[in-house]
Amino acid sequence: MRHEDPDYQVHIGTPSVEDYRRLREVAGLSPKSQEAAEKGLPNTVYAATVRYHADTVAMGRIVGDNGCFYQVVDIAVDPEHQGKGLGKVIVAHLVDFLQAEAPDGAYVSLIADGPAQYLYSKFGFRPVMPESIGMALYVKRPGD
Repeated sequence: MRHEDPDYQVHIGTPSVEDYRRLREVAGLSPKSQEAAEKGLPNTVYAATVRYHADTVAMGRIVGDNGCFYQVVDIAVDPEHQGKGLGKVIVAHLVDFLQAEAPDGAYVSLIADGPAQYLYSKFGFRPVMPESIGMALYVKRPGD
């Protein structure tokens, strides 16, 4: 999927640590430390970013075991570029990858914050409640 505005270019690949941390912060996602980003980003199964001229303004990643389980994470669009369909472009690239590369029966999950559920539902994601609920554990080190 291409964006209709040629100033926005999709790039397949993991965002830089700097772009990743900045986009998470400006998009309102929880911040990640330099150390966490440096450790986590190389484990990306697949990622797409959108650049506006030289600036990375949107991103999304897939993490997982590259076989049985995948999770869609880090869907973030710079607020100055929201409302232009960039989130839809990112998710389309991620789902296209999964449809082409994930084995039959692979389980793909995500956590949909607020109205993002409406975007994800356009790509076939469905709520799992009441049979299942999403749960999380945040690791916090003493002194952090």
